[in-house]
Amino acid sequence: MVLLGNDGGVAREGDEGEQQHALVLERVEKQPPASWRSLTSRRLKRCCSCSPQRVRSKVLGFLPILKWLPRYRLKEWLLGDVMSGLIVGILLVPQSIAYSLLASQDPIYGLYTSFFASIIYALLGTSKHISVGIFGVLCLLVGQVVDRELALAGYLTERSGVGSNDSAALLAALGNNTSGVDCDRSCYAITVGATVTFTAGVYQVLMGIFQVGFVSVYLSDSLLSGFATGASLTILTSQVKYILGLKFPRPQGWFTLFKTWYNLFANLGDTNVCDLVTSLVCLLILIPTKEINDRFKAKLKAPIPFELFVVIIATLASHFADFYNNYGSSVAGVIPTGFLPPRAPMWSLIPNVAVDAFSIAIVGFAITVSLSEMFAKKHGYSVDANQEMYAIGFCNILPSFFHCFSTSAALTKTLVKESTGCQSQVSGLVSGLVLLLVLLLIAPLFYSLQKCVLAVIIVVNLRGALQKFADIPRMWRVNRIDAAVWLVTMATSALVNTELGLLVGVMASALCVLGRTQRAQVLELGRTPSTEHYEALAAYRGLQTHPGVLVFRYAAPIYYANQSLFKRSLYRRAGLDPLQEKAQRLKFQKKKKAAADLAGAPNVSLKDDEGGAAVTLMTPPRSFHSLVIDCSAVLFVDTAGVTALKEVRKDYAAVGVKVVLAQCNPSVLDDLQRGGFFPDQSTHAAAAGTLVFFSIADAVHQLLKTPDGPERGSSWAHEL
Repeated sequence: MVLLGNDGGVAREGDEGEQQHALVLERVEKQPPASWRSLTSRRLKRCCSCSPQRVRSKVLGFLPILKWLPRYRLKEWLLGDVMSGLIVGILLVPQSIAYSLLASQDPIYGLYTSFFASIIYALLGTSKHISVGIFGVLCLLVGQVVDRELALAGYLTERSGVGSNDSAALLAALGNNTSGVDCDRSCYAITVGATVTFTAGVYQVLMGIFQVGFVSVYLSDSLLSGFATGASLTILTSQVKYILGLKFPRPQGWFTLFKTWYNLFANLGDTNVCDLVTSLVCLLILIPTKEINDRFKAKLKAPIPFELFVVIIATLASHFADFYNNYGSSVAGVIPTGFLPPRAPMWSLIPNVAVDAFSIAIVGFAITVSLSEMFAKKHGYSVDANQEMYAIGFCNILPSFFHCFSTSAALTKTLVKESTGCQSQVSGLVSGLVLLLVLLLIAPLFYSLQKCVLAVIIVVNLRGALQKFADIPRMWRVNRIDAAVWLVTMATSALVNTELGLLVGVMASALCVLGRTQRAQVLELGRTPSTEHYEALAAYRGLQTHPGVLVFRYAAPIYYANQSLFKRSLYRRAGLDPLQEKAQRLKFQKKKKAAADLAGAPNVSLKDDEGGAAVTLMTPPRSFHSLVIDCSAVLFVDTAGVTALKEVRKDYAAVGVKVVLAQCNPSVLDDLQRGGFFPDQSTHAAAAGTLVFFSIADAVHQLLKTPDGPERGSSWAHEL
């Protein structure tokens, strides 16, 4: 056979007499869908069947520690796990106390939260390296809900005195019911926090039961990074009042960042000089020492716990100088030893916090899964996203009965844990033991610790998130769409509302994906000189086209939102709008008939009314008679997309141009068949070689060798 190139010469030759036939494949017949009764019966049988192997598999799947602990390499891993657990546990002490402020809780509850989360995740988690505990963004979200509910319950002002949240007082306040009527501010705050935590944990466990761990893929890295950075700005602003020693309630609703700064400037005259000086000294110590840890982390076997040193020194200074009585400085107050008896959440509060708990559940799960997958990939093992959902869910549900608030994985502590030799979840158990020691013996010693010191620790730990602003130019150069999603999410989270920022970020990401399908353009393809491979003419040099046959590719699904854009782009790229040409043809026929009626002859030209030049009723001849649409990049077509393809075929057929499809994937073929694209045929098989081809080369060969192929390139005006 012979295939003509652009210049009409021979582009490729085969053996004489060789016939080029279109490839025809026979589809595998699909089995008819099973009835709902058989499906239900099969699933019930699978779920309800019980055997020793199934029980063992379920137990090992739900408690991964039973899998890896018998295979634990004691001599190789124990030292690294113990060192890592000790260091992370030491870092958790000041951070747990500090982040309790952010969640509007007393310091003891932060220690409870970190302890229970470390132990439970070690039993249920599948990641060897992540550190689960208090996370700043979740503390902010919990704190916003707690402050709102405190205001609704009548606790309008913050407690200014020394805390008195000992076990006996809390139990007396709670009584024997969960109504919280006689509960003081501290007691009611942890009741709200525990209720939010319980609800969020239930959401996460339900998502694990229904196997919806895939939702994390909809939260892109740019979205999560922008959300965390925006929340970090809110966290930073919320801690400035503690640094200055000011006392005013946390603003509620939208635009809290502006409201907080307004309150800061309005109360600036009430700044506590003792708190301000202490904060500046702590900042001057912690910022350089944090840089030292970061710069020499490759040489240091473990980061130096400067935060703990600052907490100890500041506590001693505050105690012996009596900053509370002499200067009115806010201190941590009484931190009881031991554990409080378990208490159920306040069930009546669940409807009030259900929406807030859902956003907390999504953020906590997304952060945990993304970090666990990142470190698992780095160290060459796998994690189960649904089991991670269970693990983080129970890290919220069970501790909520022990006066704890929401937890998730935290990047900073995870990096420390990995860099200090962590080998398994035993490291988390060791960290839990360190916190247990603090809870049983050491916690009361932090009575005189100033809140401004805790605020400084929080602010210093925000450096990593705030440094993302320096990466904006690089993000913009790499991918403008991701950078735009980051900016929108960050700005909404910081300036409008934290929870709204997450929703806006998801919507912005979805709109960007939708926008990419809207921006897709039809590209004209050409064949490489030596092979049957086709690529875009605008992208590569030296490609050849075929006389009379145009080949186009559309790199997006064809569905209701872009079907009209697809048609317009195709008509523009082909240089022929069949609807306009049909309209011109009808107009030409009418004028020709009118001229024939007036002059009595069929070939008389019309003169204009002023006796000007003759109006020639002719159009330029078309350069193609067939059109091939490469559907290899079309992932799916819906009903509107099938209709658009049918209209394209019909409209071009009306002006003498044949339209065929090539390289459709099986799902697109099924969509076309269900949509009635193949006329008068039960399947697309009979249409192979006429409407649908399995390769572009087949389509071009068949269109070029048809008897009425290139000769049909003449204009319809000549035919008339």
